[in-house]
Amino acid sequence: MYEDILFPTDDSVSTEATTEHAREIARGREATVHVLYVIDDRSFLTLDEEMQSDVLDELRADGQAATDAVASELLEDGIEVTTALARGDPAEEILAYAETADVDLVTMGTCGEDYTENMLGSTAQTVVSGSSVPVLTVPLERE
Repeated sequence: MYEDILFPTDDSVSTEATTEHAREIARGREATVHVLYVIDDRSFLTLDEEMQSDVLDELRADGQAATDAVASELLEDGIEVTTALARGDPAEEILAYAETADVDLVTMGTCGEDYTENMLGSTAQTVVSGSSVPVLTVPLERE
């Protein structure tokens, strides 16, 4: 049933718990986990081109590190993994990737670093309401 699982990560505090859920679902199903990092460029589009380039390079490196960390953890368990970076509005890019890659399930944290926005998080909320496949939301771990 779940052969391709999309795991969008923003390297937030919910990543560890979401990784556990993706691992458990993928394990034993011969599923591929697609680890996606979206560079949210909306906040720096007003910068001059040179500054945009510097910021983009830094965010690309952050995204690569985030996807590599999750992929490494899953690969250690023998789970097939593919990684990708995208740039744009996170919710739109997650939905587009899910459709293009023909995934069966999206697993994602319920909110990023700024939990004051709302409990589900605007990106997760948009993905849940716009997805044509099931979305498993993993709550933010709080102490």
